[in-house]
Amino acid sequence: MMQMVEMPLWLLLLILVLAVVAALDKVMIPSVRWYFRRRLERAVARLNTRLERPIQPFKLARRHDMIQRLIYDPEVTAAVQASSRETGVPENVVFQEATRYAREIVPSFSAFAYFGFAIRAARFLSNAVYRVRLGHVDEEALRQIDPEATVVFVMNHRSNMDYVLVTYLAADQSALSYAVGEWARVWPLSRLIRAMGAYFIRRKSRSDLYRSVLACYVRHATEAGVTQAIFPEGGLSLNGELGRPKLGLLKYIVDTHQQSERDVVFVPVALNYDRVLEDTVLTAASGKAERRFNARIGVIAGWMIKHGWLRMTGRAHRFGYAAVSFGAPISLKQFQAETTREATVELSRHLMRRIGALVPVLPVPLVAFLLLRHGSMSRTALLHEVDKFLERHPDAYVHMPRHDRAYGLEVGLRQLLERRIVVETNGHLEPSAERRNLLEFYANSINHLVQQPDEARVSPQNSATASEISAIAGS
Repeated sequence: MMQMVEMPLWLLLLILVLAVVAALDKVMIPSVRWYFRRRLERAVARLNTRLERPIQPFKLARRHDMIQRLIYDPEVTAAVQASSRETGVPENVVFQEATRYAREIVPSFSAFAYFGFAIRAARFLSNAVYRVRLGHVDEEALRQIDPEATVVFVMNHRSNMDYVLVTYLAADQSALSYAVGEWARVWPLSRLIRAMGAYFIRRKSRSDLYRSVLACYVRHATEAGVTQAIFPEGGLSLNGELGRPKLGLLKYIVDTHQQSERDVVFVPVALNYDRVLEDTVLTAASGKAERRFNARIGVIAGWMIKHGWLRMTGRAHRFGYAAVSFGAPISLKQFQAETTREATVELSRHLMRRIGALVPVLPVPLVAFLLLRHGSMSRTALLHEVDKFLERHPDAYVHMPRHDRAYGLEVGLRQLLERRIVVETNGHLEPSAERRNLLEFYANSINHLVQQPDEARVSPQNSATASEISAIAGS
């Protein structure tokens, strides 16, 4: 028992390393993990006291646990069995495929990443690129939302900046869980976006198994009361117009509500910009009649570096105004009680009408619309048409910088002239033949307000006050 044992030094070192790893794995790491978990829970509890809608425990669950919960859900199990019968593939292989879908969909929310980094970054980026304005907002109706209800922000999709702007403006409400498309599955964006609570979806997947896994995740999140944000159009608008709503996510939410006692409340959100960062990419894709974009991560990074350098050297200019309007909430329980038709279809149409009515009218879209409608004209004639537009649409939210129509006209013209979308010849302004598609892109964002004025009514008293606007973005 007390005899000396000789062994090679490398073997002794290996045994020591394995012993340390075992100690860390079984004793120290669980203790450290528990310590930081307790600190995180206390931090989230303090954070929830400041939010209108507290972060639900569902969002804070470990990603591995959520994946397990998803793939062993009875509905997913039934979908695996059905897929196996239809394709003849063994169930264990189909189950692995379902697990792969679950890993792809389920986020890994980090309260620190969201509130410590994402919101600060969203605030900085929004105000660095645009002059942000809060348009229509029905604050009283938003305050009256049932605290136990699941809130879903439903938005038009103009730009990938939509995520940034709404995250910034809804920072005091809750942590939003976005449904994002394939564009976000690019390293390193994917890890950051997943940490912010977003879940990835394949917008064109025809797999019944995939749709079953996605529907199951949406059901779990909706039943748990997670605040969500979706784009019913299903993708960016290629021509600037409001698109037809896709029914996928809405149907999953409506079906969940029919099986749950928790109400779902939809908040219509409308966004508009003086300049959409991806406008040339989107109009080029529209001309080819295909949704394929050439904006790679390298191109985006290069643009950000260039813009950062211009800011450092004092030569950068913001791209005009960006405005967001929040409409009156729509209770799904009440909507279903009042409609006799298929709820999902009627709800999607109703939401898009409400979103369309809320779209802010900004200087660039207004000037683009008037030049396309009336053709070549002088600045004086254009200002006269601006006055007529405001008189005919007194209830639409129109942002005029400094409350000065002449200055607002110059703000709108400045960008269009600098980008050669509009040309001025002998004192007359007219659309550029080479870039007419861009002028139409911006005009289309408000064209529906003129075509359907009865659906574009927003009461002036619900517009944000000057103090609220200045509190958001300064001048």
